[in-house]
Amino acid sequence: MTKVPDIKIYCFHYKNGQIINIDPIYQPLMAGNALVSGNQIIPGDDTGENISAKNSFYSELTGIYWVWKNTSQEITGSCHYRRFFTAPAEPFLYRLKRLLYYPAGLYKKRFGLIYTKNTSLFVPRILNQLEINTLLSQYDAILPQARKLKYTVETHYSRYHDIADLNLLKSIISEKCPEYLDAFNSVLKGKRLYANNMFIMKDEHFQEFMSWWFDVLFEFERRIDLNNYTDYQKRILGFIAERLLNVWFQKKQLNCVELPVIYFKKFKFE
Repeated sequence: MTKVPDIKIYCFHYKNGQIINIDPIYQPLMAGNALVSGNQIIPGDDTGENISAKNSFYSELTGIYWVWKNTSQEITGSCHYRRFFTAPAEPFLYRLKRLLYYPAGLYKKRFGLIYTKNTSLFVPRILNQLEINTLLSQYDAILPQARKLKYTVETHYSRYHDIADLNLLKSIISEKCPEYLDAFNSVLKGKRLYANNMFIMKDEHFQEFMSWWFDVLFEFERRIDLNNYTDYQKRILGFIAERLLNVWFQKKQLNCVELPVIYFKKFKFE
């Protein structure tokens, strides 16, 4: 009998709210639980070895770090309480709706994303254990469909954040892991970006990626003054992590499959 891999997909929350009842491989986890009051429903990322108190700066990365340091499974995944991978073809009416994105100028912005309020239709379409097993028998990792940007990754970052962040990141990579510099430059000059720090991967790759990812992130944190980041920009380490994820996969050239992401705009369960 073929052994079924041990799979756990961690679904990160950041506040108390409704939890989707889906495939048991999905584990809700409160990211930044050290900063959340009144959570007695789902596990938090503030036990064992953790950086939960830094959630304002790291976003879902505090949850991912906790998973890395405190759990063990053959396949590990990261998703969000409103964002989930999906494998079935998008329903016809939703594909038809995409035609309207072109005149509205939303095609690139919505590429790879299925925005919906229809939980009864799309919750059953959330990626399940059988689909993950099938995909990872052929691929090394599952990633969200890369977003199509109007500008290069570098220009896109400069429009929403401080370009000095990327300059510092380049210096760190040049010093700590110069073999990643070509991949870094390639990502910044491209117009595609894996967003939201979402992935599903086998443990051998997960362990290698986590070690590299947080080594660079912690060095970046050491070289900046977090007090300079306020409001939306406080999520600086989460933004940097997204770019680093792209750099790592660009460098490693793993055999990856890209899947659309369901984005539930609201939860309304019948």
